[in-house]
Amino acid sequence: MTHDPRPFGRLLTAMVTPFTPDGSLDLEGAARLAAHLVDEQRNDALVISGTTGESPTTTDAEKESLLRAVIEAVGDRAQVVAGVGTNNTAHTIELAHAAEKAGAHGLLVVTPYYNKPPQAGVERHFRAVADATGLPIMVYDIPHRAGTAIATETMCRIAEHERVVAVKDAKGDLIASSWVLSRTDLAYYSGDDAATLPLLSIGGVGLVGTSSHFTGVPAKEMIEAYETGDTITALARHRQALPLFTGIFRSPGTILVKAGLSAKGLPAGPVRSPLVDASDEELKQLRQDAAAAGIVL
Repeated sequence: MTHDPRPFGRLLTAMVTPFTPDGSLDLEGAARLAAHLVDEQRNDALVISGTTGESPTTTDAEKESLLRAVIEAVGDRAQVVAGVGTNNTAHTIELAHAAEKAGAHGLLVVTPYYNKPPQAGVERHFRAVADATGLPIMVYDIPHRAGTAIATETMCRIAEHERVVAVKDAKGDLIASSWVLSRTDLAYYSGDDAATLPLLSIGGVGLVGTSSHFTGVPAKEMIEAYETGDTITALARHRQALPLFTGIFRSPGTILVKAGLSAKGLPAGPVRSPLVDASDEELKQLRQDAAAAGIVL
């Protein structure tokens, strides 16, 4: 099976979900933020209702409303990928059906978390979701959150499904990723902002970022430069953005992204419990990290 080498473009941001001051969904703000990320931060696609979008604390109805609002705002000029992964295969399929009906361009499906299925269960989960939808799927491999890594052999078997086209790779194992890349035509996107350039060097194609709420321009330039063989510029952009590639994760990324967006007057709002909003000290450190990357918050 041969897929588009960059099925979701080069740069995606896992968008935060804006809330109003009372904690309810801010659909107008979501549309404004999506337009900013596409038009100003050069994103080719947005991931809605990922972990950065606080998907563990939004309802299924909120996820659908959010997805529809973002598609209406930017779906004519960027792909919109719906996060539908849960640790319940039946529920994941329900979310996939709702996302497809709403007009999503693709699905992000994370490894089932907490219940730690064996590899046979991991494979069956992804195949079941892929069988149930007509949308292309990006598999999200993030063992430090999910509790289970997708083994190389399992990933290669999952890749045999025609609708499994990409991986958001947050495993932190370039050797394992390199083996999968050598044996499949999956498009690998870094799930760790600072690891994007190393992943490109073994055949990766882009980034699903968090700091890219702010670092979209240098991140996109880094990817484009590497693709054209300009490794000097690619390395320069990597080093330029590195303070914020890493600094955004001093606390859970959602917390600091929302603090930074609020500081810039962009839609964000509070986080939902059990997350807590950034402290003044955390915002001060974030501003310093951003300044080191040449970005003003």
